[in-house]
Amino acid sequence: MFKFILAGLGYFFLGRNFFGVIAGFVVGSFIDNFISPRQKGEEGESVFDYYKQQAGRSHEDFPTMLMALSAAVMKADGRTLKAELEYIKSFFAQQFGPQFSASHLQILKHFLDGGEIPLPQICSDIKLRMAVEVRIQLLHYLFGIAKADGHVADEEIRVLSNIANLLGIPKADFESVKNMFYRDVNSDYKVLGIESNATEEEIKKAYRQMAIRYHPDKVIHMGEEYQKGAKEKFQKIQEAYENIKKSKGMS
Repeated sequence: MFKFILAGLGYFFLGRNFFGVIAGFVVGSFIDNFISPRQKGEEGESVFDYYKQQAGRSHEDFPTMLMALSAAVMKADGRTLKAELEYIKSFFAQQFGPQFSASHLQILKHFLDGGEIPLPQICSDIKLRMAVEVRIQLLHYLFGIAKADGHVADEEIRVLSNIANLLGIPKADFESVKNMFYRDVNSDYKVLGIESNATEEEIKKAYRQMAIRYHPDKVIHMGEEYQKGAKEKFQKIQEAYENIKKSKGMS
Protein backbone atom coordinates (compact mmCIF):
# COMPACT_ATOMS: atom_id res chain seq x y z
CA MET A 1 0.00 0.00 0.00
CA PHE A 2 2.72 2.52 1.01
CA LYS A 3 4.78 1.80 -2.11
CA PHE A 4 1.96 3.14 -4.29
CA ILE A 5 1.23 6.12 -2.05
CA LEU A 6 4.87 7.20 -1.89
CA ALA A 7 5.38 6.56 -5.59
CA GLY A 8 2.63 9.09 -6.25
CA LEU A 9 4.05 11.57 -3.75
CA GLY A 10 7.53 11.10 -5.26
CA TYR A 11 6.18 12.00 -8.66
CA PHE A 12 4.67 15.28 -7.46
CA PHE A 13 7.33 16.39 -4.98
CA LEU A 14 10.52 15.23 -6.70
CA GLY A 15 10.17 17.00 -10.00
CA ARG A 16 7.22 15.12 -11.56
CA ASN A 17 9.53 12.62 -13.25
CA PHE A 18 10.19 8.90 -13.47
CA PHE A 19 12.97 8.99 -10.86
CA GLY A 20 10.60 10.46 -8.29
CA VAL A 21 8.20 7.56 -8.85
CA ILE A 22 11.02 5.00 -8.45
CA ALA A 23 12.34 6.63 -5.28
CA GLY A 24 8.89 6.74 -3.71
CA PHE A 25 8.17 3.14 -4.73
CA VAL A 26 11.42 1.84 -3.19
CA VAL A 27 10.89 3.65 0.12
CA GLY A 28 7.24 2.58 0.23
CA SER A 29 8.15 -1.05 -0.45
CA PHE A 30 10.56 -0.96 2.49
CA ILE A 31 7.81 0.34 4.78
CA ASP A 32 5.33 -2.29 3.54
CA ASN A 33 7.82 -5.09 4.19
CA PHE A 34 8.47 -3.76 7.67
CA ILE A 35 4.80 -3.45 8.61
CA SER A 36 3.25 -6.53 6.98
CA PRO A 37 4.50 -9.16 9.46
CA ARG A 38 2.90 -7.20 12.27
CA GLN A 39 -0.32 -6.70 10.39
CA LYS A 40 -0.65 -10.41 9.76
CA GLY A 41 -1.12 -11.11 13.43
CA GLU A 42 -3.35 -8.09 13.99
CA GLU A 43 -5.64 -8.50 10.97
CA GLY A 44 -6.18 -12.25 11.21
CA GLU A 45 -4.00 -13.55 8.38
CA SER A 46 -1.93 -15.55 10.87
CA VAL A 47 -5.18 -17.04 12.20
CA PHE A 48 -5.88 -18.31 8.68
CA ASP A 49 -2.38 -19.79 8.48
CA TYR A 50 -2.84 -21.39 11.89
CA TYR A 51 -6.16 -22.88 10.83
CA LYS A 52 -4.63 -24.38 7.68
CA GLN A 53 -1.77 -25.82 9.70
CA GLN A 54 -4.08 -27.45 12.24
CA ALA A 55 -6.68 -28.59 9.71
CA GLY A 56 -3.94 -30.24 7.68
CA ARG A 57 -3.66 -32.91 10.36
CA SER A 58 -6.30 -35.46 9.38
CA HIS A 59 -7.02 -36.61 12.94
CA GLU A 60 -7.48 -33.07 14.24
CA ASP A 61 -9.17 -31.18 11.42
CA PHE A 62 -12.81 -31.55 12.48
CA PRO A 63 -12.21 -30.51 16.12
CA THR A 64 -10.20 -27.56 14.79
CA MET A 65 -13.12 -26.50 12.60
CA LEU A 66 -15.52 -26.75 15.55
CA MET A 67 -13.18 -24.79 17.80
CA ALA A 68 -12.86 -22.05 15.18
CA LEU A 69 -16.64 -21.71 14.78
CA SER A 70 -17.09 -21.88 18.56
CA ALA A 71 -14.62 -19.02 18.99
CA ALA A 72 -16.42 -16.96 16.34
CA VAL A 73 -19.68 -17.22 18.32
CA MET A 74 -17.95 -16.55 21.65
CA LYS A 75 -16.32 -13.39 20.24
CA ALA A 76 -19.52 -12.10 18.61
CA ASP A 77 -20.80 -10.02 21.52
CA GLY A 78 -17.37 -8.91 22.71
CA ARG A 79 -17.50 -11.09 25.82
CA THR A 80 -15.97 -14.49 26.53
CA LEU A 81 -18.01 -16.05 29.30
CA LYS A 82 -17.27 -18.99 31.58
CA ALA A 83 -20.71 -20.48 30.86
CA GLU A 84 -19.89 -20.61 27.14
CA LEU A 85 -16.53 -22.25 27.81
CA GLU A 86 -18.10 -24.87 30.07
CA TYR A 87 -20.71 -25.64 27.41
CA ILE A 88 -17.96 -26.20 24.82
CA LYS A 89 -15.86 -28.34 27.17
CA SER A 90 -18.87 -30.51 28.00
CA PHE A 91 -19.76 -30.95 24.33
CA PHE A 92 -16.24 -31.87 23.26
CA ALA A 93 -15.67 -34.21 26.20
CA GLN A 94 -18.79 -36.20 25.29
CA GLN A 95 -18.31 -35.95 21.53
CA PHE A 96 -14.65 -36.93 21.34
CA GLY A 97 -14.14 -38.75 24.65
CA PRO A 98 -10.50 -39.55 25.51
CA GLN A 99 -9.35 -37.84 22.30
CA PHE A 100 -10.38 -34.47 23.76
CA SER A 101 -7.46 -32.89 25.58
CA ALA A 102 -5.96 -29.62 26.75
CA SER A 103 -4.48 -29.17 23.27
CA HIS A 104 -7.99 -28.61 21.89
CA LEU A 105 -8.55 -25.83 24.43
CA GLN A 106 -5.25 -24.29 23.31
CA ILE A 107 -6.60 -24.28 19.76
CA LEU A 108 -9.75 -22.53 21.00
CA LYS A 109 -7.63 -19.99 22.90
CA HIS A 110 -5.58 -19.26 19.79
CA PHE A 111 -8.73 -18.46 17.81
CA LEU A 112 -10.12 -16.35 20.67
CA ASP A 113 -6.90 -14.35 21.05
CA GLY A 114 -6.15 -14.02 17.34
CA GLY A 115 -7.54 -11.80 14.63
CA GLU A 116 -10.44 -12.36 12.29
CA ILE A 117 -11.43 -16.01 11.97
CA PRO A 118 -11.46 -17.24 8.33
CA LEU A 119 -15.12 -18.31 8.35
CA PRO A 120 -15.51 -18.66 4.56
CA GLN A 121 -12.63 -21.15 4.35
CA ILE A 122 -13.72 -23.12 7.42
CA CYS A 123 -17.37 -23.30 6.40
CA SER A 124 -16.39 -24.31 2.87
CA ASP A 125 -14.33 -27.19 4.28
CA ILE A 126 -17.24 -28.31 6.49
CA LYS A 127 -19.76 -28.00 3.64
CA LEU A 128 -17.67 -30.36 1.51
CA ARG A 129 -17.43 -32.97 4.27
CA MET A 130 -20.91 -33.02 5.84
CA ALA A 131 -24.48 -33.62 4.80
CA VAL A 132 -26.90 -30.76 5.35
CA GLU A 133 -28.56 -32.57 8.28
CA VAL A 134 -25.23 -32.65 10.12
CA ARG A 135 -24.56 -28.99 9.30
CA ILE A 136 -27.95 -28.08 10.76
CA GLN A 137 -27.07 -30.01 13.90
CA LEU A 138 -23.78 -28.11 14.06
CA LEU A 139 -25.76 -24.86 13.91
CA HIS A 140 -27.84 -26.12 16.82
CA TYR A 141 -24.63 -26.64 18.82
CA LEU A 142 -23.44 -23.11 18.01
CA PHE A 143 -26.77 -21.64 19.12
CA GLY A 144 -26.27 -23.58 22.35
CA ILE A 145 -23.03 -21.66 22.93
CA ALA A 146 -24.79 -18.35 22.32
CA LYS A 147 -27.59 -19.31 24.75
CA ALA A 148 -25.22 -20.66 27.43
CA ASP A 149 -25.49 -17.38 29.37
CA GLY A 150 -29.28 -17.44 29.11
CA HIS A 151 -29.59 -14.92 26.28
CA VAL A 152 -28.79 -14.84 22.56
CA ALA A 153 -27.52 -11.36 21.68
CA ASP A 154 -28.25 -9.65 18.37
CA GLU A 155 -24.52 -9.70 17.53
CA GLU A 156 -24.49 -13.47 18.01
CA ILE A 157 -27.51 -13.83 15.75
CA ARG A 158 -25.69 -11.95 13.00
CA VAL A 159 -22.61 -14.18 13.28
CA LEU A 160 -24.72 -17.34 13.38
CA SER A 161 -26.70 -16.17 10.35
CA ASN A 162 -23.46 -15.60 8.45
CA ILE A 163 -22.15 -19.04 9.44
CA ALA A 164 -25.43 -20.69 8.39
CA ASN A 165 -25.29 -18.93 5.04
CA LEU A 166 -21.66 -19.98 4.47
CA LEU A 167 -22.54 -23.55 5.44
CA GLY A 168 -25.30 -23.63 2.85
CA ILE A 169 -28.04 -24.14 5.42
CA PRO A 170 -31.45 -23.20 3.96
CA LYS A 171 -33.00 -20.07 5.45
CA ALA A 172 -36.07 -21.98 6.64
CA ASP A 173 -33.86 -24.37 8.63
CA PHE A 174 -31.90 -21.47 10.10
CA GLU A 175 -35.12 -19.78 11.23
CA SER A 176 -36.37 -23.05 12.71
CA VAL A 177 -33.24 -23.60 14.81
CA LYS A 178 -33.00 -19.91 15.72
CA ASN A 179 -36.51 -19.91 17.17
CA MET A 180 -35.68 -22.84 19.39
CA PHE A 181 -33.32 -20.47 21.23
CA TYR A 182 -34.45 -16.92 20.35
CA ARG A 183 -38.13 -16.80 21.21
CA ASP A 184 -40.97 -14.45 20.28
CA VAL A 185 -44.78 -14.79 20.08
CA ASN A 186 -44.60 -16.65 16.75
CA SER A 187 -41.60 -18.84 17.54
CA ASP A 188 -43.60 -22.10 17.63
CA TYR A 189 -44.76 -21.46 14.06
CA LYS A 190 -41.27 -20.49 12.94
CA VAL A 191 -39.85 -23.69 14.43
CA LEU A 192 -42.18 -25.59 12.10
CA GLY A 193 -41.43 -23.24 9.22
CA ILE A 194 -44.98 -21.94 8.78
CA GLU A 195 -46.93 -18.70 9.19
CA SER A 196 -49.16 -18.05 12.20
CA ASN A 197 -52.24 -18.10 9.92
CA ALA A 198 -51.48 -21.61 8.62
CA THR A 199 -54.43 -23.99 8.34
CA GLU A 200 -54.78 -27.06 10.51
CA GLU A 201 -53.78 -29.29 7.60
CA GLU A 202 -50.72 -27.12 6.85
CA ILE A 203 -49.67 -27.31 10.49
CA LYS A 204 -49.92 -31.10 10.58
CA LYS A 205 -48.08 -31.43 7.27
CA ALA A 206 -45.27 -29.12 8.44
CA TYR A 207 -44.89 -31.10 11.66
CA ARG A 208 -44.62 -34.42 9.80
CA GLN A 209 -42.00 -32.99 7.44
CA MET A 210 -39.95 -31.48 10.25
CA ALA A 211 -40.17 -34.67 12.31
CA ILE A 212 -38.67 -36.60 9.39
CA ARG A 213 -36.07 -33.97 8.53
CA TYR A 214 -34.82 -33.52 12.11
CA HIS A 215 -35.07 -37.10 13.34
CA PRO A 216 -32.07 -38.00 15.56
CA ASP A 217 -31.25 -40.94 13.30
CA LYS A 218 -30.03 -38.42 10.71
CA VAL A 219 -26.89 -37.86 12.80
CA ILE A 220 -26.61 -41.28 14.44
CA HIS A 221 -23.07 -41.67 13.09
CA MET A 222 -21.81 -38.42 14.66
CA GLY A 223 -21.48 -39.53 18.26
CA GLU A 224 -23.28 -39.29 21.59
CA GLU A 225 -23.27 -35.53 22.03
CA TYR A 226 -24.65 -34.88 18.55
CA GLN A 227 -27.34 -37.45 19.32
CA LYS A 228 -28.17 -35.58 22.53
CA GLY A 229 -28.46 -32.29 20.65
CA ALA A 230 -30.54 -33.90 17.91
CA LYS A 231 -32.95 -35.32 20.48
CA GLU A 232 -33.27 -31.92 22.13
CA LYS A 233 -34.01 -30.33 18.76
CA PHE A 234 -36.54 -33.03 17.93
CA GLN A 235 -38.22 -32.46 21.29
CA LYS A 236 -38.48 -28.71 20.61
CA ILE A 237 -40.26 -29.47 17.35
CA GLN A 238 -42.72 -31.68 19.20
CA GLU A 239 -43.22 -28.99 21.87
CA ALA A 240 -43.85 -26.34 19.22
CA TYR A 241 -46.44 -28.57 17.57
CA GLU A 242 -48.18 -29.29 20.87
CA ASN A 243 -48.23 -25.58 21.77
CA ILE A 244 -49.83 -24.71 18.42
CA LYS A 245 -52.39 -27.51 18.74
CA LYS A 246 -53.34 -26.28 22.21
CA SER A 247 -53.64 -22.63 21.16
CA LYS A 248 -55.82 -23.54 18.16
CA GLY A 249 -57.84 -26.24 19.88
CA MET A 250 -56.66 -28.91 17.45
CA SER A 251 -57.18 -32.56 18.14
